[in-house]
Amino acid sequence: MSFAIGTFSGADGVAFPGLVIDDRVHDLRPEFTDTLSMLRDWDATLVRLRELAEAPPGVGQALANLRPLPPVEPSGQVLCGGANYYTHLRQMHFSRLKRLGDPRPDEELRAESARVASERPNGEPFIFAGLPSALSGAEDDVILWGPGHDHDWELELAVVIGKGGRDIAEEEALDHVAGYTMSNDISTRDVMNRPNFGMTDFLATKVRPTFFPTGPYMVPREFVPDYRALRIILKVNGKIMQDESVDDIIFGVEQLISYASRLVDLRPGDLLLTGSPAGNAAHNGGRWLVPDDVMEGEITGLGVQRNRCVKPA
Repeated sequence: MSFAIGTFSGADGVAFPGLVIDDRVHDLRPEFTDTLSMLRDWDATLVRLRELAEAPPGVGQALANLRPLPPVEPSGQVLCGGANYYTHLRQMHFSRLKRLGDPRPDEELRAESARVASERPNGEPFIFAGLPSALSGAEDDVILWGPGHDHDWELELAVVIGKGGRDIAEEEALDHVAGYTMSNDISTRDVMNRPNFGMTDFLATKVRPTFFPTGPYMVPREFVPDYRALRIILKVNGKIMQDESVDDIIFGVEQLISYASRLVDLRPGDLLLTGSPAGNAAHNGGRWLVPDDVMEGEITGLGVQRNRCVKPA
């Protein structure tokens, strides 16, 4: 029997940890106070969850009647992989050359972009830090904050760390994964570059409140035998914008965890976004998000997100 865990709230607005079985959520209180405490002793928690899945506590509530919050309390580290899908990287490099006014024919620019992408595995992963305060729920509104107005989407497979560590070997990395969820890394592109400093401004671009819709729940790793077989699909107002297999990934979960653990101490409950596949707004004719747009995202077996874009109050 497969199951998932998450954090939910009902009509009273009180958050509680829940066990998800067949689209019904079973309240795990008072046995567990929250999902973060569950992850801090994940091996023991997993044993107990298997038992509860065989004999769920109570009849549960319909998932559709609850508000899904970020599966893990947003108090830990959020790490984000960038430029980590071959097709996406080719698109980004091609767009950059066009934006800089490169006069060569498109065929030559595409050939160069393909070469750059093919050489990428010879380097190291690119990982930057996000902010837990930017996390929001899988059905929450996304507030299109200014400054800037070129708001973009990036639906990504996200890893939830279940066992911390440092200097983790690639061959041991998956042992540190509690499970998988998804996160949409909203980015405001027209404030991304700081020309006067010659650098990228990730604070202005990516980590505003509500800019990381995450969830609706976390599926334990044992129920995802091959994360590369998952498919990422994101629609805007019903139109498919992203549709890519995780197998297009450049640095896999094992490499990302190993690299990140050389730089920071990984801890239970940390969230690691693995990068966005192709199909962002920047490569869909500059069709940026605007108020009243509805994003629908799904990754195989990890549930569905539905977020409406709204103006700041």
